[in-house]
Amino acid sequence: MSSATKGPDGTRLVSLSDEEAVRDILAGTVLDLWKVVNNLTRLRPSKRERYRVAIFGSARAQPGTFVYDEVKRAAAAFASLGCDIVTGGGPGLMQAANEGAKSGGAPGSVGIRVELPFEQDVNPFVEQAFEHETFFTRLHHFVIASDAFVVVPGGIGTVLEMLMIWQLLQVRHVNDVPLILVGKMWKGLVDWTKTAMLDPRLALAHPEDLTIPQCLESTDEAIAVVRDLHAKWKARQPQR
Repeated sequence: MSSATKGPDGTRLVSLSDEEAVRDILAGTVLDLWKVVNNLTRLRPSKRERYRVAIFGSARAQPGTFVYDEVKRAAAAFASLGCDIVTGGGPGLMQAANEGAKSGGAPGSVGIRVELPFEQDVNPFVEQAFEHETFFTRLHHFVIASDAFVVVPGGIGTVLEMLMIWQLLQVRHVNDVPLILVGKMWKGLVDWTKTAMLDPRLALAHPEDLTIPQCLESTDEAIAVVRDLHAKWKARQPQR
């Protein structure tokens, strides 16, 4: 078959021996696939019956530690308000949040996982698990599944998730979703952004962008903030 052969619909057919033309087709097809992905990311869920709180945190914290028990207590309090809990579905503080959701009576305790070569399976307190192969699709799932983001102490992965959500809020790809940082570690990071990015010699961000995260030190503060957010959300729901 020559590279100039036409198909029944008039489309130019390309021989596999024509390496340059094959590369062009593959490159164009990949770009078209990204267009499909971009269109899919525009989809948003319909109205939910329950407020959903996503909790990001370390996979390394062990049951019985102070931070584990505090995250479990916070998730239980959120659940008792009528919230569902969304986590990464793994061990550590993700498990603490799912465990708290179960003890607080939340019918929905979701784990949104990503395949990693070294991490354990989904924790036993997840009621509904979703598996992703990429961090990109996993993050988008978090975005469309959550009404509020609560970030508790964590390492590089937790920091990355928090910063990505912060950027989505900054560029208005996500709107009116609170980003709540709980724990003493976060204030230092946010203060650093204000010092480094608002240098008058070279401003790297708008001052309002750096007020997006709300830094809290205690579990009780987080429970109070989410209680207020949930009450406002509930007041906006149509009466039945």
